[in-house]
Amino acid sequence: MKIRRAKQSDLDGINCLLYQVAGVHHNGRPDLFKGNAKKYNDDQLLAIIMDDERPVFVGVDERDKVMGYAFCMFQQHKHDEVMTPIRTLYIDDLCVDENIRGQHIGSKIYDHVLDFARDSGCYNVTLNVWECNPSARRFYDAMGLVPYKTCMEKLL
Repeated sequence: MKIRRAKQSDLDGINCLLYQVAGVHHNGRPDLFKGNAKKYNDDQLLAIIMDDERPVFVGVDERDKVMGYAFCMFQQHKHDEVMTPIRTLYIDDLCVDENIRGQHIGSKIYDHVLDFARDSGCYNVTLNVWECNPSARRFYDAMGLVPYKTCMEKLL
């Protein structure tokens, strides 16, 4: 597997995975997530792919078919009264095609993101994981991530 920055020709493969992620979230929390949806339309996705502040990495096979991705974005609290101005790479989304999970594709993409963050001068890497996605939580636990902050809710 090769890991590289996403490009326009990856749109179909990325879109397939965006629908898979949305399906997992919809199945876990249909009160919050719409069914048969994806997070970005094609114009938004192309803009993100071209934005160096929001790097998207794809893992591709020997035929250049997308096997997984990581959507990232740089964050920094500049001129904040309380927070220090550390540079963070936030993983907005990480997905491996559900048909080929268990082959360590996700861990290789994650390791690539860590190396990229180090090379970019980041202090840390952060992400959010939905509690309705226990397999993702187990994956991130296995990757050595620890809780950074907790978001809680009370349904009314």
